[in-house]
Amino acid sequence: MIKHIVMWKFKENEEEKMNEFLEGLNKLKNIIPEIKNMETGVNINPKNEFDAILISEFETMKDLETYKNHPEHIKVSNLCKSIRTDRQAIDYEI
Repeated sequence: MIKHIVMWKFKENEEEKMNEFLEGLNKLKNIIPEIKNMETGVNINPKNEFDAILISEFETMKDLETYKNHPEHIKVSNLCKSIRTDRQAIDYEI
């Protein structure tokens, strides 16, 4: 099982688009069958550097790549790219 974790920092005053992005990301659970589990969250601690997180699980790295290259994921990702200032990610096997 592969765990894929991503954190984002967004531009100031982009809360509405951030929420739109996270909603779109969560909808992918019902569109992309390779997603085994997915959750998103918005940071509640102002001392933390990042604004939102994705924690998702896939059976294999190939499934993760299928997810990343899916046209619906690309649409959601493009919205994110237009409003983010930073992104960090890690993939690991569990």
